Amino acid sequence: MNDNRSKPTQPLRREMIGSAMLGVAGGILAVPSLSAMAAEPQGVTRKALTPPGAPSADVGYSPAILSTGQQLLFISGQGPQDYDVDMELQIRQTFDRIGLLLEAAGASFANVVILRSYWVHLLRDLPIYRKVRKDYLVEPYPASTAVGTPELAIPGLELEIEAVAVL
Repeated sequence: MNDNRSKPTQPLRREMIGSAMLGVAGGILAVPSLSAMAAEPQGVTRKALTPPGAPSADVGYSPAILSTGQQLLFISGQGPQDYDVDMELQIRQTFDRIGLLLEAAGASFANVVILRSYWVHLLRDLPIYRKVRKDYLVEPYPASTAVGTPELAIPGLELEIEAVAVL
């Protein structure tokens, strides 16, 4: 018996996902420092949403970002190249890796709309992170979440940052 009921088609789903996002996972690379670009990316708009009662963005993040663009770039959690240097340098190395992946997609930190960071020592390292990220990010700052965790996937790794960008 032939079932003529409408069924979702996998090719349509694959086509939608393929056109909506570009997934990138990074390897372990030494990268030179990449500075943030101040110009709004072409074809992309970003607007910080800060309604009354929402937290302020004075610490380098926006409560929410309204963004338009053609593609999404999902960057897997990145960590530093060297786990034995001070935390500020580890954070800079991590942002440099994110910058390398953004550049590979034709983007910059100006395209980033959200950061998620994971910390083994959240309360100790968060003030350093808040200071360093302003050297890379541009206003309106992306939305941001910081999460404390007892451990990360790689022994010795104490921070991991993932990002989503609109292109």
